[in-house]
Amino acid sequence: MAGGAFLEFRKEAGYTAASAARSIYASSLWGLVMIRSINYSTRIPAGGHCSFRLKRGTVIRMTDIEGGANIGMLFYNSENLLERYNAPDTLKCQHTFKIGEGHCLYSDMGRIFASVIHDTTGWHDSICGSSHAQHLEQRYGKRDYQSDRNSWSQNGTDAFLVELAKYGLGRNDIVSNLNWFSKVYADNLGILTLDDKACKRGSQVTLRIEMDSLVIMHACPHPLNFANDYPDNSVQIEIGLALPLTTDDRCMNLCAENRRGFANNALYYLGSKDQYLPPNIADLAELSQ
Repeated sequence: MAGGAFLEFRKEAGYTAASAARSIYASSLWGLVMIRSINYSTRIPAGGHCSFRLKRGTVIRMTDIEGGANIGMLFYNSENLLERYNAPDTLKCQHTFKIGEGHCLYSDMGRIFASVIHDTTGWHDSICGSSHAQHLEQRYGKRDYQSDRNSWSQNGTDAFLVELAKYGLGRNDIVSNLNWFSKVYADNLGILTLDDKACKRGSQVTLRIEMDSLVIMHACPHPLNFANDYPDNSVQIEIGLALPLTTDDRCMNLCAENRRGFANNALYYLGSKDQYLPPNIADLAELSQ
C-alpha cells in the first residue's frame, strides 16, 4: 500500500509508472514494506518550521515536492531533553561521511533515535549546520516578517530557536543538525560544496523512530546554498506507524556498532509494556558484548 501511494505521487508529479517503479527498486522495497500505515500529512513551506513528539515505532516520511529542498532536523529524547542527536558519533560509528538508507541516527548516549529505512536520494548532509541571519542578509538583503510578511527570508538557526523555545530549550541546545535532501561533498582541497542538482522532484526519505523523540525541523536553505533568489521549495511530511522491529532488521545489522546501539535501546526500554520491542531481547543483549 505504501509503495502504491509512492507510485501515485510520482505519477502526479509528472513521472511515468515505469520510471517511478525503477526509482523504487533502485533504492529498496524493504523500507516501503516496513511502513504499516500513514496517519497524518502536512506540508512545510519554504522557510517554515515545525516540531513533533514522536513515539518509537512510528515513521516520518519526507518528500521533496519541487526538487532542491532542504530539511534541517534535530532530535532530542522527549523523556530527557539533555540527550540529543550526535552527528560525530552517527558518522564515525557507521564509517561514513554521508547519511543514507540503512544508516542510524545516534544520540550522545549511544542510543539510536531513528533509522533511515527508505531513501531515494542516497546522500544527506550532517556536518554543515544551519544558515544564520547574517548569511541570508548578505545574499538577499535585510528582510523581516513585520516588513515583508510571507516574502521574508527565514534562516535555519532562528527557525530552530522558535521551535526549541516551545519546549524550554534555546541556543545552547542547538547541536550539529541533519540536512535532508542536501548533498555536500569535499573536493581534493577539502572545500565543501553543495550539489544543487542532486535532489530531484519527488525524492523521498523515510525514518523509523527508535526512541520516543522530540523532532525539530525547518525548511530553510542549506548554508551552502548560494542561489540568487531565496529558495522556494516545500516538503511534504507524513507520519504513521512502522511494522515491529525484528532481529534481522537491515539498519540494525548494517554494522556491529548499530547492533550495539539497538542493544542500548533495548536496555533503555526494558520492562516497557508496548509491543515495539525486538522479539528476543536476549539476542540483542549478546550483541552488546
